Formats: sequence, C-alpha cells, structure tokens
Amino acid sequence: MAADSRDMPPVRLLPDAELARHALAAPLFQRAVRLARWAAPQVRIDAAAELAPDELARAVTELGLEGEPEGDAEAADAWAFAVDTGLVEAELADEADRAGRGGTAVPGKALELLSRGGPRDVLELWRTGLDAVLAEAAAPGLPELYDDTDGEGARPEPGWDPEEEAEFLDGALANLYLLTAIEAFESASNGDASAARPVPLPVLAASMVVPEHMEVPTDAALEEVSEAMMRLDDHFRLLAPTGAVDYHPVDDALISDEPEDPGSSRELPEELGEEEVSRYGMVRLTPLGVLGVRDRLTDAGVGAPAVGDLAGQDAAVLLDALVGYPEAAAYAEGEQWLAARQPVDAARELLAAARGRDQGAPARRLVCQQTLSRLGIEAEPALREVLDDRELGGLARVWLVERAAADVPSPDEEMVFWLTVDTIAAQLDVDDDPELLRDLVNDLVARHDGFFDAAWRVDHPSTAEVLEAMGRLHPDRKTAKEARKAAFKARSAGR
Repeated sequence: MAADSRDMPPVRLLPDAELARHALAAPLFQRAVRLARWAAPQVRIDAAAELAPDELARAVTELGLEGEPEGDAEAADAWAFAVDTGLVEAELADEADRAGRGGTAVPGKALELLSRGGPRDVLELWRTGLDAVLAEAAAPGLPELYDDTDGEGARPEPGWDPEEEAEFLDGALANLYLLTAIEAFESASNGDASAARPVPLPVLAASMVVPEHMEVPTDAALEEVSEAMMRLDDHFRLLAPTGAVDYHPVDDALISDEPEDPGSSRELPEELGEEEVSRYGMVRLTPLGVLGVRDRLTDAGVGAPAVGDLAGQDAAVLLDALVGYPEAAAYAEGEQWLAARQPVDAARELLAAARGRDQGAPARRLVCQQTLSRLGIEAEPALREVLDDRELGGLARVWLVERAAADVPSPDEEMVFWLTVDTIAAQLDVDDDPELLRDLVNDLVARHDGFFDAAWRVDHPSTAEVLEAMGRLHPDRKTAKEARKAAFKARSAGR
C-alpha cells in the first residue's frame, strides 16, 4: 500500500464481534449475502461470471431496487462482491465454449461461514471484498478505457495508469487514517474512530498534492486540489457501500458539465465558508474502515499499532513504544498492559526497563513514571526497593509522596539535580512544545539559587545538552549566558 515511511499513530479497534456486525450491516455485503442465498440452486452467468441479463433483472427485484436509477449497477456490484468473496461460486463452461455459453453460479462455501464461522471469518470475507472494490476503483471504467472521439474505432486511453491510480487511492486512505487516528485520541472519544469528525474533501485532497512547505496555495496548486477532489469523489462513492467510509459526496452542481451560471467556476475557491464546506464533500473513516486500512498498511510494512498490541510484551518494548505515542494513546496502552499483571510485578518490571544511560533512557523513565502513576499503593514495595538507586530513586520518592506513604526519605541535593536534568532531557526528547519547556526551565531556575553552578556538575549523560537547551529557552539574556557557560563546563568535564 502506498504510504510514506513514517509509522502511524496507534488506533483503538472495536472488538471483532462488533466489527463483524458492522460488516454484515454494510449495504454491499448485505446485498451480496442476499444474492448468494437467492442463487440457490443455481443462476446463469456469462463468461465474465456476471449475471445474465434476465438474471440481473431478477436480482434487481430480489434486492428491491426496481425503479432505482442505479438499480442495475447496484445489483451488479453486489453480485461482483459475492463472487469476489466466494459467497457464490462460478461454474464456467470449458474455455473453448465459454464465450458463447457462459456458465452457472451456485451458493459458495464462504456463505456457510456466516452461520458456522466466527467474527474473524466474517471480517476476512469483508476484507477480501474491500480489496476487490479498491482494485475496481483504481481500474479504468469503459469511458476512461476506450477513446473513440475521432471515429476511428475504440482504443485504450493513454492517460490512464491503474498502478498510479491505485497508489493515489491508497495514499489518500493512509492520510485519512492518519487524520482519523490523531483526531480520535485528541477528542474526548479516547480513540473511538466513530467519534472522529469528518474530513473535508478539499483538506484530504490538499494533503495529497500541496507541498508541506507551501503556506499559501498557488492557483496551480488549487487547480491540482480540485482535480484530486474529483478523483477522490469517484473513489469514495464506490467505497461508501462497503461500510469503510461515511461519505457525503461533492454537490453534483459543482461537477456538472455546465456551470450553474455563466460567472461561476468549477475550480476550488481559495477560501470556503463553513456552510460551503459540505458541498465540496466530507469523508470519515468508519471503525470498520480503520480495521481495513490498518490491515493494508501493515501488509505494506507500515507500522500501524493498535491499542492492546503491547499487552503481552515485556516492559522494555512497552516503554520504547510509548515514548512515541500521543498522551491519550499511551495512557490507553499502558492501562491494558498493567491490567494483565499484578501491581508489584508490573512496577518492578517497569522500573528495571527504565534504567540506562543511553540517549533514550530519560524518555523511557518519563513514560515509566507516567505509567506507574496509574498504580495504587499496593505497588509500594517495588518503589521502595529502588529508593537508593541514583537513576530511579528520585521518581520513586515522587511516587510515594504523591500517595502519602509514610517514612519517605528526603532526597539529597545530588539526586534532586540528577532528576532535574533527567526530566528536562526527557522533555527535550519527546516534547515539541517550546512554550511548555520554556515555562519548565524558568520555574526550575527561579526555585534554585545557584542552579547552574550545581547543575554542570551532575553526572548525567545529557547534562551539557540540557544546559545548552536552557540557554536557548530562557528569556533572560543574563540567565541564558550563565546556562551556556555551565554547558561549556559540563562538556569540559566530560558530562
């Protein structure tokens, strides 16, 4: 699947049973199942395994689509879905006679899975059908495939590249997945994709074609966005019946052959009011779509974690992963990891994994502290065991004091400053909010007289780096200069 090299943020997947119910309720799957049962004992098909004309008419009636403008097309799509998933099985004539005779189709073995199989069987059938629909979406239809504008006979249209179109569609789905994952955990839904807001189609299209460094789109870029929107509109109209996306299509008046009035334009305007946004299309990846796109991403080698993936891993794997997780996602993953272990055992494992003097160790200790914060006083023995540990004693004391534990020894000055340097080093590694870091630096310097004279002596691998950062972040020029001098001393001392 086409996607950039970065790993995706974690998502929260619904339970298989609930996702299977969503799959069975999707219009395309629902109709395909109905036609598979209707096909008993057999129906006639042509050489391409499509329903014969009179059988298609019967299928339209079976699905209650008589009189619908797209009734024939919707019935044909449902039949294709049934064939692709094995809900029906085609029995074609020998190759020599196939063009003239076609064959028959009967209910397939996959239909039996719906009654005797489990949720995962249903989801695998749905995923097979989704892949087939995506392949069909990227393939040229008859109008695009053949060009007879000069009256010299139909021939392949040279401008259509199915591989390029497949990559474009996969890239759009990957971007939509990314936006959904971020939105789901930033909102109050705690990772529920169904609560994520729909993405305006112009926003998704722009993410595909407008360079990140371009702050104000040029006219040429806006034209590219408009063209990408029209391509995505076609694709999402096909995908919506699978249940993978909720899609409000582009207003037909915007894509009609003739403009609404002589002065109107089909190009995307530079600014859209809130009331106009929906006219240009809105799309949301459903929880079922999150599953489908995640499977395609992982098949393509893209990291696409789901909450709960790490529950069976050791603490070292957990902490390394949580360093890169958004806060809400890290909370949810840590919660599941802790639920699978006894509190004292979990605390001991986390503390052991947090040790180290490597570059990533401060960030590991930070997420260790955040994960430990969800344990109650029953984990106290594990925290007391590390009170004399130079790397862990400070965070252990903080944990115990926050729980009003008795007889918590006060840290010596060396431990206080070591914990301070470790904390800032971790924030520099995981936090891209300069205002938050600036406030932290200001507060630390204000609370400790002679801070820099003591800080440069701290035996921590990140001492010099932290002091240099403090020199960049502190707004007072005199204090910033003191920080840079302290950093120089720390480097000279090999800190």
